[in-house]
Amino acid sequence: MTAVRTCTLGLLAALAIAPARAMVGGAPPAADGAGRSVVMILGSGGTACTATAIARDLLLTAAHCVLPGSDYKLVASAPGEPPMLKDILRIEHHPQFDLKRLFGHLATADVALIKLAEPLPAKIPPAPLGSEQEQVAVGDAFVVAGYGVTVRGDGRTGGTVRAATLVATGQPGALQIRLFDPKTKGEAPGLGACAGDSGAPAFRDQDGRSFLIGVVSWSTGPKLSAGCGGLTGVTPLARYRGWIVDTARKLGSPLAP
Repeated sequence: MTAVRTCTLGLLAALAIAPARAMVGGAPPAADGAGRSVVMILGSGGTACTATAIARDLLLTAAHCVLPGSDYKLVASAPGEPPMLKDILRIEHHPQFDLKRLFGHLATADVALIKLAEPLPAKIPPAPLGSEQEQVAVGDAFVVAGYGVTVRGDGRTGGTVRAATLVATGQPGALQIRLFDPKTKGEAPGLGACAGDSGAPAFRDQDGRSFLIGVVSWSTGPKLSAGCGGLTGVTPLARYRGWIVDTARKLGSPLAP
């Protein structure tokens, strides 16, 4: 399994490219759908990740996306205008996050909150969280939306949010959910997360509304090989929802209802 945080572009190069595609397998653009609440985070070390607005000034992402030792910025842009970097005020990692476990292919609390220095524009609405009783069964469908690359190793193919509908496989539980493209079932290249999609949301549709139930932590290639387009690993949020709510309250950021 491969953590999908790292992007091959440096910080300035990432801002210079024209909008391309995101997520491998030919996922369609999602700026007007699942991607409305999704943003990009860039690190001073040349990393790129995806995050989701859950309040006007608060983002949810994967903890391994915002490790100590680098500076991070929100990428904000308006149609027809060049991207701009927005300041981040504070980053909170879940206290049970263990990077060694993540790199050892073990489940961990790969969840972090990003407090912004100023509120997001109205065109980026906060996404509501799923419940603490969220249950996932094999075959359940989820929409994953991210800014990652469409060609592994080619950072020029990232930078525009795209979405894919994936389904749960294996033995989904409170610590980890494995998703794959229902057409390829992880046996051949298909839709899935790749570099730059770490922290991307997994949405579940309930009664016509989309609820955030997890964040992308890792990916594999087909047949559990290295790369992308096989499995997309998601850290479910139900177990950590209490921490998210309490931390948002302490940061003064009311969550979306």
